[in-house]
Amino acid sequence: MRFDEIDVRILGLLQENGRMTNVELAERVGLTAPPCLRRVRALEQEGAIKGYHAALDPSALGYNLTVFAMVSLKSQAESDLRAFEQLVAEIPEVRECHMLNGEIDFILKIVAPDLQSFQTILTTRLTTAPNVEHVKTSLTIRTAKALPGVPVPDFQG
Repeated sequence: MRFDEIDVRILGLLQENGRMTNVELAERVGLTAPPCLRRVRALEQEGAIKGYHAALDPSALGYNLTVFAMVSLKSQAESDLRAFEQLVAEIPEVRECHMLNGEIDFILKIVAPDLQSFQTILTTRLTTAPNVEHVKTSLTIRTAKALPGVPVPDFQG
């Protein structure tokens, strides 16, 4: 999909504040409300806008621990990769799952209320899963940067 300057500005503004009203968005990009809404709907239909969500504070909901788990599988056959992806999709505490190239097959971002809860997830769901060779984990000490989305470039024509 090719974006013009107005599309890029719409994407940037909505990424900063997904609750912005269409009227405010239209004013900020220099359109009236109806054509602005048509553009937003087109960006949604094309898949440039995947959805809208609230950014929650994990600790406010009792998730005081964030862990990154590096998982190596015994087999990298497509069916085994998909089976592992399906397994982690069913664990709500696994918030992200990325397949990697190299020695590690997957990296997972996992949240848990405490170390004991994480240990339970690790020992009952991950290390015992079929095809898992080993799991290496690292607990976060602090998060220095966590921006949602992607950088929206300046319009280049």
